[in-house]
Amino acid sequence: MSLIVLFAVIAVGSCSPSHNQNSVHSTGPLREITDEAGRRVHLPLRIDRIVSLAPNLTEIVYAVGAGERLVGDTTFCDYPPEAKNVAKVGDTMHPSIERIVALKPQVVLVSTASQLEAFTKQLDEQKIAVYVTNQRSLDEVFHSIETLGELFGEHDHSASLATELRKRAGEVEAAVKQVKPVAVFYQVSGEPLYTLGRESYLTDLVRRAGGISVTADVPGAFPRFSDEAALAARPEAIIMSTAGSMGEANSTVASSLKNSPAVLNNRVYKIDGDHLSRPGPRLVDGLQEMARALHPEAFK
Repeated sequence: MSLIVLFAVIAVGSCSPSHNQNSVHSTGPLREITDEAGRRVHLPLRIDRIVSLAPNLTEIVYAVGAGERLVGDTTFCDYPPEAKNVAKVGDTMHPSIERIVALKPQVVLVSTASQLEAFTKQLDEQKIAVYVTNQRSLDEVFHSIETLGELFGEHDHSASLATELRKRAGEVEAAVKQVKPVAVFYQVSGEPLYTLGRESYLTDLVRRAGGISVTADVPGAFPRFSDEAALAARPEAIIMSTAGSMGEANSTVASSLKNSPAVLNNRVYKIDGDHLSRPGPRLVDGLQEMARALHPEAFK
């Protein structure tokens, strides 16, 4: 998976909060809400036309019961299967303003990414409301599910979903509570070497799965990591994601990690990329897979 695609899809950049009074193509009464980037957004009471610019947000829209109102998404939005049939507005990094405007959305959902700041500004200028999400932990993913459910008038559906996901996550954490945490290096890419930092929701996921990320204190969400630092980290396990549906497989351990305890003890684990790179409902599947890889003894 290319780094640019990965960073866009997993929504990890920084978007400076602003306070634009967004308006929408609607003649009805509006409500003011604050999105996850601290921006004030004006939206109609009933939202019937949604555009999603990230696969995780598309998954959330369907999961909370608002999928029939999705009028546009990206070429990476392939789950659930119905999302493939929605009008495409380009990929996550290069959506088309013209296509979005033509779809007349009442709201455009964006995952926080610095690459999309200029694009968000363009939508503001077109008087199209933009709602920005910014998940940095599993709890914040659950919060996004509940918030978007409320936004689309699907409170009961989203609340029930969030409750079930919290229950499943809690069962995983309970299972690994009594085992010794494993020192984990999460390899985002090998050449050049990128990993997790303290601002990544995946750092939180590693902890919940019974691991301790050896890069948990590194600034940023997905920082570049030096070969020297990787060599000194000496992780007990290495986690890599498969390509999923969005890119090339992250299949080779970085050369600087080849003599790590993780490799020498055959503790390199590949987890479904679609369950890790999309902070939505299936992130709990990723948590389960990660915990079972790190601590199979806890799930016998």
